[in-house]
Amino acid sequence: MFGVDRMNRSEIHFHSEHHGELDEFLAERIYEFNARATGLFDGQVFAASIKGQMGEIVAGVTGHTWGGTCQVTHLWVHESYRRKGLGRALMNAVELEAMRRGCEQVLLSTHSFQAPGFYERLGYKREASIGGYPRGHANVFYLKKLARGEGA
Repeated sequence: MFGVDRMNRSEIHFHSEHHGELDEFLAERIYEFNARATGLFDGQVFAASIKGQMGEIVAGVTGHTWGGTCQVTHLWVHESYRRKGLGRALMNAVELEAMRRGCEQVLLSTHSFQAPGFYERLGYKREASIGGYPRGHANVFYLKKLARGEGA
C-alpha cells in the first residue's frame, strides 16, 4: 500500500475502453460497504432479454434490487422492434419481479432525448432533472411507487 502523499499521477491508469471486470469489482465493494452500513443485505441483480427469430437479442433490461427499491440501469429495444410493446413488456416484467422481491418502488434515469414520454406513459413520475448532461440535454430521474399485492 502507499499513502496519498506518495501517490503520483503515473500510478493512476485511465482506460478509454469498457472495463466490466473493474466495474463489477467496484460494484461489489460498494455493495459490501452499503450493506454493512445499512444492515440491508438483500441486493440482487437482474437481467432479462427478448430474442428475435435468429436468436439475436432485440430488447433487454438490466438492474438490481436492494432495500425495497428496484433500479433499472439499462433498457434497450432494437430500432426495428420499437413501438411494438417490447419495452412495455420488459418494464411490466421488471415491476412484477421487483414486487416479488419485496420492492416498493422502481427508480431509473433516461436522457431528455431518449424515452421520458415512454416512462411517463407507464406511470413513472419525474423526480429530478440534471441539465447539461449531455450538453444541450438533460438526465431525467423517474420513480414509480409499486402497488402492494400478492408478490410483495
